[in-house]
Amino acid sequence: MLVRHHNRRAVATLISAAALSLGWAAGISPASAVAHPAFDPSSCVTTPSTVVPGVQIADPACEFNGSAYTGPFGPGTSAGGQQSQVWTGIASDGAAYRIEVPPQWNGTLVMYAHGFRGNGNVVWVDEPQLRQYFVDHGYAWAASSYALNGYDPGDGVADTHDLLEAFPSVTGLHPKQAIMTGLSMGGEITTAEIEAYKGDFVGAMPYCGVLAGNDLFDYYLGANVTAAALTGTTITYPTTLAAGTAYAPAYQAAVQSELPALGITPDPATGGQTFTTDLTKTGTLWADTVEQLSGGTRPGFQSAIDYWNSFGFAPLTTIPFLFGLYPGLNGGTLGFANGSVAGNERTFYTFSDQPWRMIRQEIALNHAVLRVPVTATSSADALTSAELPAINGDPGIPVLSMHGIGDLFVPLSMDQRYDEMLIEHGEGGLFVDRAIREVTHCGYTTNELSAGFSALVSWINTGQRPAGDDILDPRAVASPFFGCRFTDPTPGDHPEFKGLPCPPGRS
Repeated sequence: MLVRHHNRRAVATLISAAALSLGWAAGISPASAVAHPAFDPSSCVTTPSTVVPGVQIADPACEFNGSAYTGPFGPGTSAGGQQSQVWTGIASDGAAYRIEVPPQWNGTLVMYAHGFRGNGNVVWVDEPQLRQYFVDHGYAWAASSYALNGYDPGDGVADTHDLLEAFPSVTGLHPKQAIMTGLSMGGEITTAEIEAYKGDFVGAMPYCGVLAGNDLFDYYLGANVTAAALTGTTITYPTTLAAGTAYAPAYQAAVQSELPALGITPDPATGGQTFTTDLTKTGTLWADTVEQLSGGTRPGFQSAIDYWNSFGFAPLTTIPFLFGLYPGLNGGTLGFANGSVAGNERTFYTFSDQPWRMIRQEIALNHAVLRVPVTATSSADALTSAELPAINGDPGIPVLSMHGIGDLFVPLSMDQRYDEMLIEHGEGGLFVDRAIREVTHCGYTTNELSAGFSALVSWINTGQRPAGDDILDPRAVASPFFGCRFTDPTPGDHPEFKGLPCPPGRS
């Protein structure tokens, strides 16, 4: 039986929730490896949660895409033609689960954490993108839906660990070792999980992850207050979810007034819900600030800023996506903390990674930006229900991460900060990062992910640290060929990324 480790809380958030759902929409959810000739959606049973009022649990024995059932979930077939064993169900903690054990199990269990899924009332479990790889290579895997949606990684940590503990009773099998993995918010769950439950995992592979936790909200804050300061626009920072919801229309109007000065133009053909970018001098300064906040000078950034400014997302459809992430619209954490974790009282915003090059302009900017204090309190308990989980940078086990260098939803700076945290704890040798030349969020190829996982397993088994990118060296990051080494060289895999092509032998 699965056991709860912390209290549930149902929190409804309205602003930016749909925008953040891109975190799960962009993550790939592969179809079941087994084709079925006929599927009747009415055979799938949606179950009301007995743990979280108002929540519905999608049938884990059926594939669910967030709005409809699309097929059955069943055993996979290995490369050798043998079928796996699968278990599905709803745990007593209110989360649905899936478990798969391959025909030639090697004794390793991979725990998979999915990303943010908005704030709808239906929770569902899916399989990792590497499902077929796991089946073919002898790895069992298990995944939880979590008991509720929302930006609540602490709940994901607890539910994932419940499932890990329940694996023997559900399957009758006992893993020799466990590896943790997850994408986007699931990356934050991964780094928090391995610290909260030390000794339960031998390694971890987060990808496109919020590895540095609350720093993500500081980045969202910076991207928005610098745009306002550079354009002379007055904005405020509501400190509660309700006040932020009420402020949203005014903030949308303020951003719309900023766009001409930045060089971002709404397209009338789409009702102003898509945009073209031809940055002005002011807009270039803003983009330079976002570049430094998100990871530093690096190749392909123009394509990144073009992509992430090209569309609006509900409910703030008539401003570019990055502006809809303003933490002042959602209490700083989408309501899942006892205050705002976002703050910039000690932040010095820059246009360049070259000190003093534009110091006068930078001083002027920093005098003009809105300053916001952190109001959330902290606790020694990493999983307290009033906060987001603590991440200290002290995993004690090998961690291999992958991150898209043009991802501006969850930027490369998350991995850079996590790397710094490990170095501060004397554990820098336990972290390897691989930069991928992609612009979307979690849009990695299966080859990129499987190569990373294989390298992690080799590291665990041999103690030999695998190759990675030096993401803390500004010169390495600024190289026009940064990210070439571990990006899948197959033409067309990352079409949004625009930069110098990787030379032969660099991919």
